[in-house]
Amino acid sequence: MAYFSGLRLDLWAAEISGVYGAMTEVTPPAKSPAISFEFFPPKTEEMEKSLWETIKRLAPLSPNFVSVTYGAGGSTRERTHSTITRILAETELLPAAHLTCVGAARGEIDEIVSRYHEVGVRHIVALRGDPPGGIGTVYSTHPDGYQTSAELVAGIKKQHGDIEVSVSAYPEKHPESRDFDADIDVLQAKVDAGAARAITQVFFDNDLYFRYLDRVRARGISIPIVPGIMPMHNFKQARNFVTRAGTSVPDWLAAKFDGLDDDAETRKLVAATVAAGQVQKLAKHGVDTFHFYTMNRADLVFAISHLLGIRPQGAQKAA
Repeated sequence: MAYFSGLRLDLWAAEISGVYGAMTEVTPPAKSPAISFEFFPPKTEEMEKSLWETIKRLAPLSPNFVSVTYGAGGSTRERTHSTITRILAETELLPAAHLTCVGAARGEIDEIVSRYHEVGVRHIVALRGDPPGGIGTVYSTHPDGYQTSAELVAGIKKQHGDIEVSVSAYPEKHPESRDFDADIDVLQAKVDAGAARAITQVFFDNDLYFRYLDRVRARGISIPIVPGIMPMHNFKQARNFVTRAGTSVPDWLAAKFDGLDDDAETRKLVAATVAAGQVQKLAKHGVDTFHFYTMNRADLVFAISHLLGIRPQGAQKAA
């Protein structure tokens, strides 16, 4: 895994101070926030090596848990299970397995849950899932499968009550939801089914998160709503992905990456600056837990965690 070469954390701090001014001073909060990381299962031997270098780099930060994603239509099912099993065997991290409703009957999904339970997994991120054809194509579930994420949560909790279940939340509402009331109805159903926390889709305007949180709390939903943060390693690629998932990308953010298509090192610095500014502003307003979409890269996430006051906690066993 390539880390920032020749760039020190004090340079990031200075850049953040210069770009954001007093709005995002780099003084870390009095109490370090809780963090978690998301990885995706590797497709090749090279990607496998990169993932485990990332895990080795991030493990000493002692995240609350690390999650491993599940491809559209369950396309990475076995690779997800293999990655989770290896994390359990070779590290001290607590893994959370993603699971979706797509592409399998209830009995098959229940069997997957039991396999996870047998190897020691006690946390599942339960999602409806994207269509097998990818975002933007027609969504359908297996005729004998779980039809909604709330049904999936209920099925997991009925089968193994000791499994903690996290679900998704959408500060800009799910693209398929009629309006925010309908979207929060879905979240309420997941909470009623036993969800312990919600992790948000990525967002770049903190006001969207706080307005969403106000709506959720006004409905009497009290579970943690953990902000999902994604450093933009490759802005154009990331913008294409997140906008298809319903996330808006502000003009001010696009402007910060303007002219950097062929300058990867500066893009990294800008991405770290933007994401660190975002999480520090959230922390100043009382947010004490963050979930990082790492894209299987450690450099920016490690730097941002450092700026939040999070330091390695000794040498953890990691591959």
